[in-house]
Amino acid sequence: MNANDPLERERAHLASSRAALRAMRADVEALDIKDVTANWVNAAVLQRQIDERIAALADLAHTPLFFGRLDYLHAPGAEKAEGAEGERFYIGRRHVHDADGDPMVIDWRAPVSQPFYRASKKDPMDVGTRRRFGYTGGELTAYEDEDLTDAAGGEQASRLLQTEIERPRVGPMRDIVATIQPEQDEIVRAGIGGTVCVQGAPGTGKTAVGLHRVAYLLYAHRERLARTGTLVIGPNRSFLRYIEQVLPALGELNVAQATVDDLVGHVEVRGTDTAEAARVKGDARMAEVLRRAVRSGVTMPVEPVVVVRGSRRWRVPAYEIEEIVRELLDRDIRYGAARDALPQRIAHAVLVRMEEAGEAPDDRVQDAVARNAAVKAAVKAVWPAVDPAKLVLRLLSDAEFLAEHAAGVLTEDEQRTVLWARPARSVRSAKWSAADAVLIDEATDLVARTPSLGHVVLDEAQDLSPMQYRAVGRRCTTGSATILGDLAQGTTPWATSSWAEALTHLGKPEAAVEELTQGFRVPREVIAYASRLLPAIAPGLAAATSMRESPGDFAVRAVALDGLDDAVLAACREALAREGSVGLIAADARVEVLGEALAGAGLPYLAPGEETTEAARLTLVPASLAKGLEYDYVVLDEPAAVVAGEPDERTGLRRLYVALTRAVSGLTVVHAEPLPGALG
Repeated sequence: MNANDPLERERAHLASSRAALRAMRADVEALDIKDVTANWVNAAVLQRQIDERIAALADLAHTPLFFGRLDYLHAPGAEKAEGAEGERFYIGRRHVHDADGDPMVIDWRAPVSQPFYRASKKDPMDVGTRRRFGYTGGELTAYEDEDLTDAAGGEQASRLLQTEIERPRVGPMRDIVATIQPEQDEIVRAGIGGTVCVQGAPGTGKTAVGLHRVAYLLYAHRERLARTGTLVIGPNRSFLRYIEQVLPALGELNVAQATVDDLVGHVEVRGTDTAEAARVKGDARMAEVLRRAVRSGVTMPVEPVVVVRGSRRWRVPAYEIEEIVRELLDRDIRYGAARDALPQRIAHAVLVRMEEAGEAPDDRVQDAVARNAAVKAAVKAVWPAVDPAKLVLRLLSDAEFLAEHAAGVLTEDEQRTVLWARPARSVRSAKWSAADAVLIDEATDLVARTPSLGHVVLDEAQDLSPMQYRAVGRRCTTGSATILGDLAQGTTPWATSSWAEALTHLGKPEAAVEELTQGFRVPREVIAYASRLLPAIAPGLAAATSMRESPGDFAVRAVALDGLDDAVLAACREALAREGSVGLIAADARVEVLGEALAGAGLPYLAPGEETTEAARLTLVPASLAKGLEYDYVVLDEPAAVVAGEPDERTGLRRLYVALTRAVSGLTVVHAEPLPGALG
């Protein structure tokens, strides 16, 4: 090794750091817990914690251990000293220390690492030099220094940062920890006490920002979130498979992932709704209809309750029980909680009579009275148990029952829209839709409170209905949330029109809304072309800009109708001749035809969510599943068909906007039909 070669010295530090990480893992693996556990339960818990620690200390061979270095200006005690004061710190994915406990790599989430993302020549934050490292296949191959003391030099774009953003991608979603920008870092490090909503144009890194925010919060508030839990909610399983490697790469292994359908999976979903039925079922007004229906079984008593204990009979008149029932209704607590409280309240009324007669009953007597057959019979008659699924089944099957509880809330036409044409006989035989499952979840929460998590990340949030927002909001009533989305990419008929409205339904109206408009992923010419659609699909949004210096490969090819499939295959071959992943995006109705054409041409392809490899780099993507995914090169088949595949033009154009903005390096649009007018 040439000791005078800076690159060789950095490679040596990388090798030493990797060796130190392996030693840290070996120390944990060598732990003997036989003498420190009192019983098998403690041993099992401790062993699980050790196993998780071992997994977190894994050395990922193709993932850089550190990606930056900060050289602070001042020595300890110097005037205006800040942060680590004169020391040199390597910034990486996790903390690594040597045998003496001295840090070799600092976790990117630590306070001392913050200047790596925030420091500038205008505000150097006591940093003299910021160094970025370039890697190829896990090997350190380059470095780049930025002198933050040269205020007159002006800000310059980082060549290595640009290269990292444009690096061809094969496999699952990569993290952006090495390329986080100041405006992204502010969101990532926002406090756990508040909810943050991120409106992000395509390619602005909003999904990765949300995932890094989870990793940061787990670092800063690990004990709290270990008790309360965290959850990442994505739009579909393909999307979750795509992002699932980001958090483990950052050392976080215990973050649950789910779709909204998973959250409300009380019944098997086997049916579908019309767009209008789904819109009405997803309307927030349905919450009031359900609230009325849940409470409809409560009736006022007409008979007294007579409790026999030994030789004594204790009588609580009907009017007194009615007062108890009305008080519980007025308190508007959960239906099940009120039903549980009712026998205790009746028992308390009996105890008052016992005390007035000179007896001295205690809590055990009250519990015994509450379990008395007469009290239980009265509660069953006055406040019957509610099965949420059966209740929703009746609402959607019984026109009179629905009309009674939807009066003044839903119009008669809306009631007819949500009623099933053929009522189901039972919960099990019913062909529930996804919107029906959300209604059952709402009814379930009206009966018993849904447990709240410490932090929830909701991605692609613009597509949720008001009732779905309520379902997510129930999971973080006592916690916070990170809401990610783009109003221009709302591709459901019920997609939200404003974040203020969405956050109100979520139960977080006070949330701060941050906007990311500078794109890092989508090439300049591609985002400019896609932004032509914004006046038609989201007139209030500013067009995204791109920090990319290269315009990207971009082409729009008009072909004859009988030559469309061949032209698409040719575009795929051109893209596959380059390095990186390729996505062929098409209207759902065209996927089967294109799949047969690819197979006939000997071009193997994957389905969305299947991990790309060097041997299989082409993915055939239905337009309905393209959201959130990205490919180095995209071939877009027949834009007019993508628009026509949706129930209305606005939704179709939004779907097209999503498809146009999946490319990192190049986009080829192939069409036989005229392009939609909004692209003109």
